[in-house]
Amino acid sequence: MAAGSSRTVIYAAILGNLAIAAAKFTAAGVTGSSAMVSEGVHSLVDTGNGLLLLLGIRRSRLPPDREHPFGRGKELYFWALIVAILIFAVGGGISVYEGIRHLQHPEPLTDPAWNYAVLGFAMIAEGIAWTIALREFRRIKGDAGYLSTIRRSKDPTKYVVLLEDSAAMLGLIAAFAGIYFGHTLGIPALDGVASLVIGALLAGVAIFLAHECKGLLIGEGISRAMSESIRAIVDSDPAVVTLKRGLSMHLGPNEVLLTMEIEFKPELSAADVAATIDRMDRRIRAAHAEIRYVFVEAQSIAKQGGVA
Repeated sequence: MAAGSSRTVIYAAILGNLAIAAAKFTAAGVTGSSAMVSEGVHSLVDTGNGLLLLLGIRRSRLPPDREHPFGRGKELYFWALIVAILIFAVGGGISVYEGIRHLQHPEPLTDPAWNYAVLGFAMIAEGIAWTIALREFRRIKGDAGYLSTIRRSKDPTKYVVLLEDSAAMLGLIAAFAGIYFGHTLGIPALDGVASLVIGALLAGVAIFLAHECKGLLIGEGISRAMSESIRAIVDSDPAVVTLKRGLSMHLGPNEVLLTMEIEFKPELSAADVAATIDRMDRRIRAAHAEIRYVFVEAQSIAKQGGVA
């Protein structure tokens, strides 16, 4: 997913969630539905989350400086983690609180028609945003599975909005079921049960997102396929004996730090080794544009007290 596509998905989600939140809170005020309060909070949190993701995208593109010599690419991971915390603490927490409160003090709905109208509008709006997010995700997914694509992705904007919108759609279904059966069966406590279901759903999504963001923040390396490709490039060079060790870390979705310990043929001069390193650097960057920084320790020179 290109950066422009990511922002388009986020903008669509922000506009949709803002309108939906206003409608849900209006319905909750008229009918007293606990599930609608939970859904309103959910949409409001999702609106804020979209703004935080946009902030993360902008700040992650700031150029390197003295305090941040490798740039600020990981800011995107930080703000994605904040999004997960907000989903859990605010969205999930308030939904669970509303559910418990309504179970303890159930109140019959005064005019469920408002809820049905708002839920219908919300399903249409959320459905449009969800379709946009799903279409963009499928474009980068290819033939791989959904979960495996999320696991290997280094750009949280590719899946955060999709997961949020998916949770929103399931939450709307839970809210509709709680309101409908609570009113039809005369059991207002079911409205509170719907809030608890929404809270549990949001907590589950938040925990999953936090786990994925944690891995990115503490430093994930490149994929096995990319690692094998780089090893093939290095080992195929006629001046190289072997690539003894390679270490990598994602500094951002499209920025990778690569360090290599290479054993060169002993008869090479320092100038030959330098030329070889330059040649391999160009080949690696040509094959993998996300490799931003390359550092090489030349084993044959290191034994003599020097490092290339």
